[in-house]
Amino acid sequence: MSDATRRQSAPSSAVPTTAAASSVPPTARSGRGGYPRLFSPWRVGHLSLPNRVVMGSMHMGLEDSHDDLPRLAEFYAERARGGAGLIVTGGFSPNRLGRLSPGAGMLASQADADAHRVVTDAVHAEGGRVLAQLLHAGRYAKSPLQVSASRTRAPISPVTAFALPTAAVRRTVQDFVRAAGWAHRAGYDGVEVMASEGYLINQFLAPATNHRTDRYGGTADNRRRFLEEIVSGIRQAAGNDFVISVRLSMVDLVQDGQTQEEVLDVARAVERCGADLINTGIGWHEARVPTIVTSVPRAAFAAATARVREVVDIPVSASNRITLPHTAEQILEAGQADAVTMARPFLADAAWVAKARADHEAAITPCIGCNQACLDHVFSGRTVSCLMNPRAGRETEAPYDRLGGPVALGMPEVPAAPASRPTVAAGRTRADAETADHTTGPAEGRRRVAVVGGGPAGLAAAHAAAARGHEVTLFEATGQIGGQFRLARRIPGKEEFAEALAHFRDRLDPLGVDVRTGVRADAAMLVGQAGKPAYDHVVVATGVVPRELDIPGIDRPEVHAYPDVVDGTVTCGDTVAVIGAGGIGVDVAELLTAPASHAHGAFQDLQDWQAEWGVDPDFAERGALTSRRPEAPARTVHLLQRSPGKIGARLGATTGWVHRAALKARGVVKHSGVRYVKIDDDGLHVDVTRTVGTWRKRTQVSRTVLAVSDVVVCAGQESEASLAAELRAAGMPDERIHVVGGALKAGEIDAKRAIDEAVRAVATIG
Repeated sequence: MSDATRRQSAPSSAVPTTAAASSVPPTARSGRGGYPRLFSPWRVGHLSLPNRVVMGSMHMGLEDSHDDLPRLAEFYAERARGGAGLIVTGGFSPNRLGRLSPGAGMLASQADADAHRVVTDAVHAEGGRVLAQLLHAGRYAKSPLQVSASRTRAPISPVTAFALPTAAVRRTVQDFVRAAGWAHRAGYDGVEVMASEGYLINQFLAPATNHRTDRYGGTADNRRRFLEEIVSGIRQAAGNDFVISVRLSMVDLVQDGQTQEEVLDVARAVERCGADLINTGIGWHEARVPTIVTSVPRAAFAAATARVREVVDIPVSASNRITLPHTAEQILEAGQADAVTMARPFLADAAWVAKARADHEAAITPCIGCNQACLDHVFSGRTVSCLMNPRAGRETEAPYDRLGGPVALGMPEVPAAPASRPTVAAGRTRADAETADHTTGPAEGRRRVAVVGGGPAGLAAAHAAAARGHEVTLFEATGQIGGQFRLARRIPGKEEFAEALAHFRDRLDPLGVDVRTGVRADAAMLVGQAGKPAYDHVVVATGVVPRELDIPGIDRPEVHAYPDVVDGTVTCGDTVAVIGAGGIGVDVAELLTAPASHAHGAFQDLQDWQAEWGVDPDFAERGALTSRRPEAPARTVHLLQRSPGKIGARLGATTGWVHRAALKARGVVKHSGVRYVKIDDDGLHVDVTRTVGTWRKRTQVSRTVLAVSDVVVCAGQESEASLAAELRAAGMPDERIHVVGGALKAGEIDAKRAIDEAVRAVATIG
């Protein structure tokens, strides 16, 4: 496509220093009329594509075994059925040394190509197009035989990588070319060459990891030679009817990373070598700047993509924290990209594209950037799924296979809502609302289902049960639904939990759910008269209650339960002690120290976020890094835990370090190994146990008094499941009582587990 043609289809504008979409309220919805740029056709190489949404690569945990490829095929087929025009698979290595882990998936043989046919056939049967990503892990491989551009060690790896000899570099180039050939035989429409995220090709591009003195190192021209030879080799071998996408690291976010000019030169080079598409990659896995967690402002790096787009004629796709259609549309409208690439939003909703095309944005199940079931699963070797959509990645697995997937327009038919619930949102018809939902397939028989508790588990259960055609009543003892979602949305960096709550809440009425707030359901109400049960099934989603502590002074007025602090009922003074350093305690500490501009649900401004994390807004510095300039914390906070050891060690693999870094930057004082003694006018008295000594280690206990104005208790929670026992005592059979979420198991508050349990329980009804 010529530059002039491309600019006509996605008009350019002056490139701003920050993403155009970042200032847009994330909850904004489109009006009727849809998204004309997002759904304008375009070309990538020889392919004509119906929309400008690329389903980006993400490792699903199903790539490594040929036996799992049918499951992967159904996952991709469901997304193609839901409207994704171009799909990029998770990464497959071109050789053994490049595998992410021992036994990881490769495209290196006829057997691999034959096994992959199930994937390409499934996508093509649904009208989609699919690229295989070729990824060499380099020094990120989980292997003692890591290789890299030079002998270096990644901070996230215990292994020092070997430097590839010059001859081995040439062999690796040929391995990439051969892997592309196997992908072609497997029926893929092309390949994506992974040159981002700190993997091997990126390790050649950056001076931080390339200390070579041969023809593949030294100057910037030499450092990019490895990538140039791979792309030109694939193009020469594959011909023109085969797409080559390059996922290019546009911002490395590591010390001694590439400069912006070097990135632009790489973009020009891959175009000359025959690439058809440049896809955006941001940050290395070892970078100490968050790039995709929910605290990162939306479209935070679109300006980096825009700069690349200005210097090449092939299409360029933006990525990272683009989750909603209106954000994507504004990026295209501003001329910052030709397309948008999203990965996790397709976990949350297979029908993302179809719903956006039908102007049903409000019905899209939102990705909230939590990483709990996707990237955290990747780093622990589990199959990827989604907190908001537990069926993702499990489409063929019982009981998720009973829930159904998208059909016509990517949105299954939903049984008509009961006549007693005729209300729909203003300006929308019942048909609009029903065809916009997608959660489950129809049940075998209609049942009367009571869901008790309006937190994440209860909302998910009510939503899923109603979508399957059951008659559902939701009881919530308080005056409003939401439970822990209502609290989570007020934590800085977790504002998008508000969208999760809005999604579940707003779907209840169109699905015909009878919502009764301020009603505490009991066994008599639910079981009914003998022989005439009021409800066929009861989902007990009554959640948790904060654990009470037995500390002298715990009843003093300056001592508060964490829900009162989070919801704003209580305002703390200048110095606060937080008892309990689990996930809740860390959240509360972040809330209490957040500047006024970023507290109680206010989204952080992009410029403030860049200053806090040391990201150069002009991307001019090497690696786009500059000095961090966080705002002053709102108050002093002491964070305490009973157990010894590192505070925050049990937080999520991909998000925990972000929280720990934020606490450090805000001066939160951490105390571990403490015993709470008492609370009085002087403050919180604790005994602190420390290990002292070099050769002969011994424990030492010292008394400390923290002179604080307030104490917030975040010492865990206990299940509230008494209703289940009452139902059994009233004669309801166990198989009709479904205890889920916090009511089943307290532990750390876990919305991922709660929603999964709720959805699985509903799948067994009817």
